[in-house]
Amino acid sequence: MRDTSSGRSGFDRVLMAVAATFLTVSASAAFAQTPSPRDSVSELAIDAAVPRPEPANVPPPTAADIKLDSTASVPDASKTSGTTIGATSSDTPVKPSDTATAPVATPPAATATAPAATPAAEPAKETAKDVAKPATTVTSSDQPVAEKLREMVAAKSSKYLDRKGERAAVEKFYIARDYAPLWTQNGSVTTAAKGVIARLQDAGSDGLSAADYPVPDFAAATTPDALAEAEIKLTSSVLDYARQAQSGRMHWSQISGDIAFPEHPTDPYEVLVNVSTARNASIALDSYNPPHKAYQELKKKLAELRGESAMPIRPIGEGPALKFVKPTKKNPTAAVMEDSRVPLLRAKLNVENAGDTKYDAAVAEAVRKYQASNELKATGVLDEATVRAMNSPKRDRQIDTLIVNMERWRWLPRQLGAASIGNAYVMLNIPDFSLKVMHNDTQAWTTRVVVGKVGQHATPLLTETMKYITVNPTWNVPPSIIYNEYLPALQQDPTVLQRMGLKLTRNPDGSIHIAQPPGEANALGRIRFNFPNKFLVYQHDTPDKNLFARDVRAFSHGCMRVQNPDQYAATLLNITMPGDRYTPEKIRSMYGSSEIDLKFPTPIPVNITYQTAWVDDSGKLQLRNDIYGRDAQMLSILRNTKGKDLESVVAHSQPSYARPRADIPQGVAFNDNGPGASASSGPSFFERLFGGPTPPPMAPGQKPRRTVTR
Repeated sequence: MRDTSSGRSGFDRVLMAVAATFLTVSASAAFAQTPSPRDSVSELAIDAAVPRPEPANVPPPTAADIKLDSTASVPDASKTSGTTIGATSSDTPVKPSDTATAPVATPPAATATAPAATPAAEPAKETAKDVAKPATTVTSSDQPVAEKLREMVAAKSSKYLDRKGERAAVEKFYIARDYAPLWTQNGSVTTAAKGVIARLQDAGSDGLSAADYPVPDFAAATTPDALAEAEIKLTSSVLDYARQAQSGRMHWSQISGDIAFPEHPTDPYEVLVNVSTARNASIALDSYNPPHKAYQELKKKLAELRGESAMPIRPIGEGPALKFVKPTKKNPTAAVMEDSRVPLLRAKLNVENAGDTKYDAAVAEAVRKYQASNELKATGVLDEATVRAMNSPKRDRQIDTLIVNMERWRWLPRQLGAASIGNAYVMLNIPDFSLKVMHNDTQAWTTRVVVGKVGQHATPLLTETMKYITVNPTWNVPPSIIYNEYLPALQQDPTVLQRMGLKLTRNPDGSIHIAQPPGEANALGRIRFNFPNKFLVYQHDTPDKNLFARDVRAFSHGCMRVQNPDQYAATLLNITMPGDRYTPEKIRSMYGSSEIDLKFPTPIPVNITYQTAWVDDSGKLQLRNDIYGRDAQMLSILRNTKGKDLESVVAHSQPSYARPRADIPQGVAFNDNGPGASASSGPSFFERLFGGPTPPPMAPGQKPRRTVTR
């Protein structure tokens, strides 16, 4: 009988080796699935690049699958990257679903993701060193500059990057580039750098100052340190330009407390990405200036006033008239006039060959264009009137006026209208005392308005949305008018309110409320146009129609009186609800003694602006008086804060929209806030409209409000 014990023992040894292999691999897999802290994001990225097998429903191996080899050994689990076996307990049999085979292909690194394992301990805060770097884009010649850039950004002490959030954005941008320089390559200035430098040097064409955006001298930067510093310097200037081109050189709060526009700051990281990836870096940087047509027209007019170049300091001197005589058959030897004033004239009008003293055809044509754009006889002859116009201080004042108006355009939203209703919006211009309704990029309607008085009653500048209009409004007298005007009047004549048709009531808290019921004599007229805002101003009709005949119409307490409110209402309603076919006659048919609210399905933006200069449809420059002194304030800041941060927010003098303390008639009750607090006279106008304290009882004979919605 053959002894098979040695064969069985050999087979048993093989089975034991296989079992040991399963146990070892299972233990290794279990350990791999146990959460463990990672040292950095870099290690997670490395783990992500390791191929992971797809599950395969195959049966577990059997003895028939094992080659009987007495030399079989336990494989190293750490090297079995081709097979992954799910971790199981030693008492749990291995199921088919617990096994998997690995695909041979390795996934691209670009699509690899980190494993979903949760760290056992909270990882350290991520730093620039932990971020997985992209494949380096730095050439060997640029590597020294890249290393210096890394040091400068990491040092956090650069004199060029001192704004909040700017340094982090710059660091993020250059990390993504592996600190490869953007503005130079192999020591030479890149096309992108040439584009942004040209834009920065031409900042004056947009009413900005090129001196605010210094450009480095790359030709003098011959060392890695100098090139890195020039890189950061130009990056800083690009960020400054984009920020100021979009939001302004100064913040509107520096001018007055009665200005409130939506903020639209730039993202410095996005600026660098946009400029660096654009086909034309100059155009990309220029796109941060206002896109509005009115702004672009002012820019063109500014170029004309400057003669398409910066205004020279030296004036054009006196002398004989200069003209160009074109040679003809009758006069083939016509001589070109020469004069020592021509080089300055060429510089002023941006004519080539700046040092040439000849008054040739190019100079004559430039003079003719200048004359045509400045209401002079376009002869091309440099006569006394033309010289006087070029040297006139009035032209300098006009240039300053255009610059501050271009600055105010930067405060306005980039999208003025509601896109869903044909970009419709309302534009009210305070110095022009006019209101326009714009629809589909054209003027749909316009009318005259009365605005606030100079001083504490100035109409504020703002952008809000008109949500509805009220026909037959009740006038709830603002607290400031009650305590500044009506209470002192009551001291002199106790019957004054009754004669004016006003109703005085006391609120439960002891404060007083004065209102005027709807009617023809109501101070708000027949219609009120509502756009909630913190200044509590609105647009409305008025019984005082005679004021619209005046050229200067600054008489209100801050609200805006509209000359033709029925037409205004019909225009707005036809834009928001075109199917209802509103007409001025239909609006007037609603006049009565009860309030009617007509709500807009889509609110219409209202922009209250201060434009002392604009270009009309015929191309003519329109100028208006600076009635509130806004131009003067802005020019003073621009001229007297050289080297300072003009964008810093400064708490300026805030106009009083609350009632000041005054002499109180005997018998009038107040709450604990005292007569100087805005909350002590009961609910304000907009609190009653949009929520707040309970309104006082209706006046005798007053009918309830009716609301019309669509």
